[in-house]
Amino acid sequence: MAYEQETLTRVVAARGAAIQAKGTAEQAKAENLLTESLKSLFAVVENYPDLKANQNVASLQEELTGTENKISFARQYYNDSVMTFNNLIQSIPSNVIASVFNFQPSEYFEAGEEAKAVPKADLR
Repeated sequence: MAYEQETLTRVVAARGAAIQAKGTAEQAKAENLLTESLKSLFAVVENYPDLKANQNVASLQEELTGTENKISFARQYYNDSVMTFNNLIQSIPSNVIASVFNFQPSEYFEAGEEAKAVPKADLR
């Protein structure tokens, strides 16, 4: 049970960090940690058939999957907007205005490799 409690604690802490994050880099790091901890939560649920069969847990799992998808789409939209902005500040004639107002290229919102990894659960 210690592993399960630790997993839930990590999810709650990661969610709090994602909410309080300031700036793109910090928010990306916090949301990657949240995604990783949610994968661990899914792995815990998979190892408990009675819990997995519970309608509330099934609903939670569906909602978390939807949330992960929304985060992924939001990252993609943000990165598309950043690419458009970065291209505009380097293209004529908008680069003239960009240089006058000192516009700088924005950073992309990157998901780390750990966000793409398959979670492993060891409940021993």
